[in-house]
Amino acid sequence: MSAGRAVGLLLGVAADAALGDPKRGHPVATFGRIAQSAERLLHRDQKPAGIVYTGVLVGGTVGLGVLAQRWSKRSPVLEAAATGLVTWVVLGGSSLADEGTAMARLLDAGEIEAARERLRNLCGRDSAVLDGQGLARATVESVAENTSDAVVAPLVWGAVAGIPGLVAYRAANTLDAMVGHRSPRYRNFGWASARLDDLLNLVPSRLAAVLTSACAPVVGGSAKGAWRTWRRDASAHPSPNAGQIEAAFAGALQIRLGGRTVYGHVVEQRPVLGEGRTADAGDVTRSVELSRVVGSATGVLTAAYALTRALRRR
Repeated sequence: MSAGRAVGLLLGVAADAALGDPKRGHPVATFGRIAQSAERLLHRDQKPAGIVYTGVLVGGTVGLGVLAQRWSKRSPVLEAAATGLVTWVVLGGSSLADEGTAMARLLDAGEIEAARERLRNLCGRDSAVLDGQGLARATVESVAENTSDAVVAPLVWGAVAGIPGLVAYRAANTLDAMVGHRSPRYRNFGWASARLDDLLNLVPSRLAAVLTSACAPVVGGSAKGAWRTWRRDASAHPSPNAGQIEAAFAGALQIRLGGRTVYGHVVEQRPVLGEGRTADAGDVTRSVELSRVVGSATGVLTAAYALTRALRRR
């Protein structure tokens, strides 16, 4: 292993911050279309069918990642360029910040209907039943969860396994978003995709919570509050991973998250995370700032980890 992986991770983080998502022909969108075609072919209301579906798509993506990694090993410069390109493609930090910022502006202007429409870009909740505070809470929770899912986790897997780790994580996370629901259609078929995504996020989500605690003072938040709320409330959340960073964000921003959550015809009464006031438009802005800082810290930390591994193997 050379230093190319570490440099590539930093290049990818910088490209995401400067350029955002690729404007045309996004590989993740292409993967999504392939996954939809595979679903039409393989769907059965059975867990084994879902295991095959997940195995074929994630396994195939890993295979392509291994080939790309081997090809890039010809030189450290090539490895850095290839890793940087793939990192840029799989990260979602810039687009997440853009959506969160847009939501904050709409809520601050009192444009509730426009905010309800915009929330669909962040999560699949039934926004029609949400008022301004409900929209703010949903946005902060989505920004927190996606900071872990779309920024911290891909960088962690990129540092650990290079290009195959980056693409494998993004494939699994995309499948979870597509079929990992508890709806009648996906309760069995999407089980494997959901469980794989849970497994891949176990460590990154907890690292994200630790980094949230460390970075909270940068945005005027409470490091102590983030740590305390994370340790106290995260395990009560129905997700083994989303609750980690949502609790940390709640404590960092000194607000309350959780409560009644509506997805289509499914209503969940989630536990309250944190204490204090209800989220507002200003907290949405602060959550975006915190997300950016956590993402930058993760980039530096994962690059340092990759560089350390490279130096040890010399």
